[in-house]
Amino acid sequence: MNKPKIVRPEESQPAHALWYDRKKYVTINFMVQRPKDVQVDIQQDKMILCCKNDTDDVFYNELYFFEKVEINDSRERIYDRTINVLLRKTKPDYAWPRLQKDQAKPSWIAVDFDNWRDWEHEEDEGKEEYDRYMDMIQEMATGNKGETPDMGDLSDSD
Repeated sequence: MNKPKIVRPEESQPAHALWYDRKKYVTINFMVQRPKDVQVDIQQDKMILCCKNDTDDVFYNELYFFEKVEINDSRERIYDRTINVLLRKTKPDYAWPRLQKDQAKPSWIAVDFDNWRDWEHEEDEGKEEYDRYMDMIQEMATGNKGETPDMGDLSDSD
């Protein structure tokens, strides 16, 4: 079954997108208020999104992926303020340094730093950082311990 090709509408703008990388998937969230008439075409090397928002602005995004994705295990979900696209990587455990094949970064794509994790070096670097953090907590707990202040003068029974 071949889906009809999505044609770029005359009057359209790209939807703002936030993306992040994981071991097996890449996630993209397109920011659209109450999306409707949503069309998504996910191919091995690119995707097209076309939709309208609650005020009938037309959005059109076309992007060529940094690496190929598994189209049968990639999907989109439509929410109230976003269209979430989950792309299964054909090469798991391979970090994408950017979302698109092209090095020029369009203004509508941004990294989702709230969800970003540098999972490649997670085991070693993460542990090192955690150990440093624990040492710091330990120092704070033991290092500047003075006498416990006498709070006897703070009683309510004056």
